[in-house]
Amino acid sequence: MEAVFTRAIEIWDRAIAIWVAGGWAMIAIAVIALLLFGLGVHVFLRLQETGFQSVPESRWRRWIDHPEERAGYVGAQIAFVTAARDLDEIARAFQELRAREIAPFQRDLRVMKVCIGAAPLVGLFGTVTGMLATFGALATGSGGDQTMALIAAGISEALITTMTGLVVALPGLFFQYQLARKHERYKAFLAHMETVCTQNLYRRLGVERAASAARASSSVPGVAEAGTPAQPDPARARAKQARGATAAALP
Repeated sequence: MEAVFTRAIEIWDRAIAIWVAGGWAMIAIAVIALLLFGLGVHVFLRLQETGFQSVPESRWRRWIDHPEERAGYVGAQIAFVTAARDLDEIARAFQELRAREIAPFQRDLRVMKVCIGAAPLVGLFGTVTGMLATFGALATGSGGDQTMALIAAGISEALITTMTGLVVALPGLFFQYQLARKHERYKAFLAHMETVCTQNLYRRLGVERAASAARASSSVPGVAEAGTPAQPDPARARAKQARGATAAALP
């Protein structure tokens, strides 16, 4: 155990030495790395919190018509949009849901893209400053050990910053790609939910309109129910026949 602890201290000391040798650009790269991976972890946890991949479609489809069974984040989303009473209202509800759910992910993923591009560029800038330090040492030095130390420091700064920028950017690129794919699946899930909920509301409104029309027609006297032919009035038919016979008997 003591050997492991000693080895860890040695690695830490070497990392600090490399960090210091990288110059001021290492601070900027560290800030970019913290922002990049901090946002990435935040987006990942937020997408996991939605739980859209853990709820089967058959279950959340059932939740549309059975409010008492709704649960979790997806259940809360369905409760929010199914409170709409007409097609325009449900369209506005889904527009608000997309603005609340999708926009923050898009903003964070864009910032991650900027960080991925900035990390190697800052490393390249550190490379330039390191090479300038190296050429300055060559121009002003007298060729002794002090000059060689300055040249080595400049070359170290140039190489370390480049490597660190790439070490930050490459994992960040793959991380952002995976998050973007998961975000696209979440957008497709919300679009599919909108289609299903809108169709369900359209069918329900159609049934309600048909029932209302049936009640209105049944309340009007002399109007037959929908789907059945009107039955003739026997008394009215006999009176019509009598009028016709009288008219025929007149000269």
